[in-house]
Amino acid sequence: MGKKKVAKQDDQALLKETSDMESAISSSASKKVSKKMGNGRVYVKASYNNTVISVTDEKGNVVAWGTAGALGFKGPKKATPFASSKIVAALTDKLKKAGLENITMYLNGMGGGRDSAMRSFANQGFTIDAIHDVTPIPHNGPKAKKVRRV
Repeated sequence: MGKKKVAKQDDQALLKETSDMESAISSSASKKVSKKMGNGRVYVKASYNNTVISVTDEKGNVVAWGTAGALGFKGPKKATPFASSKIVAALTDKLKKAGLENITMYLNGMGGGRDSAMRSFANQGFTIDAIHDVTPIPHNGPKAKKVRRV
């Protein structure tokens, strides 16, 4: 096994990265939401590479959405629980302005941002009515791809 390379950042680069991320969060939160709603659905797609969160009304019309890449996360940082919690923080401002209080969550995928998204919505003050796991599971379908060996 080889050694892992650790990239070191100086203070200025770290401050610039955090300020870029905060500006992305504030710009995504400033978009106007015109619909007033009490109940909604939250779809969390947590893959091993990224996390996508979409919020819809009861009819299925998308009210707000967010991804880790849109907030400025790059590479493997997009699939982390921290990135998922930042997506929820960015969406919370829009959803509070829209009057959303009760949500039904639909979780898809096995990525790292799945549980943290659920907990972040609960911590932001939303009432979670139900949680559905809609991850597709084959009942012995076609032959799986061969496992990648690194």
